[in-house]
Amino acid sequence: MKRIAFLTSGGDSPGMNAAIRAVVRCGIAEGMEVYGVHRGYEGLLAGDFVRMYRSDVGDILHRGGTILKTARSRHFMEPGGAAKAIEVMGTLGIEGLVVMGGDGSMRGACTLVEAGFPVMFLPCTIDNDLAYTDYTIGFDTAVNTVLDAISKIRDTSSAHERVTIVEVMGRESGDIALYAGMAGGAEIVLTPERKPMLSYVYNKVLAGLNRGKLHSIIINAEGSGIASDALEADIESHTGKETRTVVLSYLQRGGSPSAQDRILATFCGAKAIELLKNGEKGCAIGQKDGKIFAMDLFEAAACTKEPDMSLYELIEVLSM
Repeated sequence: MKRIAFLTSGGDSPGMNAAIRAVVRCGIAEGMEVYGVHRGYEGLLAGDFVRMYRSDVGDILHRGGTILKTARSRHFMEPGGAAKAIEVMGTLGIEGLVVMGGDGSMRGACTLVEAGFPVMFLPCTIDNDLAYTDYTIGFDTAVNTVLDAISKIRDTSSAHERVTIVEVMGRESGDIALYAGMAGGAEIVLTPERKPMLSYVYNKVLAGLNRGKLHSIIINAEGSGIASDALEADIESHTGKETRTVVLSYLQRGGSPSAQDRILATFCGAKAIELLKNGEKGCAIGQKDGKIFAMDLFEAAACTKEPDMSLYELIEVLSM
């Protein structure tokens, strides 16, 4: 394989640039021409390619976001989208593709492999919602960003003796809320996988007040099914405790990637080049039990994730 391309797709995540750096430099080391695709699958359809050299990826290891920009492409998922993308790559002599993104990007990679084009997939999403891998690139950084916010919020929450609801990202996966809540000492964590009644929340706050607790931190994932503003009003009306909401939103996606995310991204990028060099056709790369591995892309896409209820139970015990 002499000429490959790569793209970043969907929501950005810290560590994408580290993965880009690894793909470019490892690819060049194997004698390949390496091309970056601007703006994900949209750029793939438009032929928005640029040849990348070693110097192009200097000084990006520490940067968040993605130097190639990213986008979501409705056109690519339309009938004939994958065929058109393959045709565009064929005109440039591209023989393999590395896709970096989340679940939607993975579905796009599957359509290309179904059409006969070799694709390696790297799990880049802060949500940690790809079941085949223990951790996704960007998740650790996002958790640390939330943890830093919780530490600052705790100071003012304590000073004003109030309840603070911290709303974090996670439409379908509550891992950011769960891990940040564990590390940040939250009293209550609400996620899509575990949706307690509102009565549970204000009764837990009341129990803390009865024990002399002066303030509480509640972490609420956006997909928990409980709206933060409604929760705020309900807690105040049932406990009489002043309650405020902080929505972290896209703050969680930005920032310099953690050491863990840089290392994971680098190993995954290097593995993608190794697999393309060896003639593999469709693989998802990830980390399992601390080791980098690859598996069939379609098997990876079919994996389902079960919540670790023991973490919820431990938070319950620690917050008593």
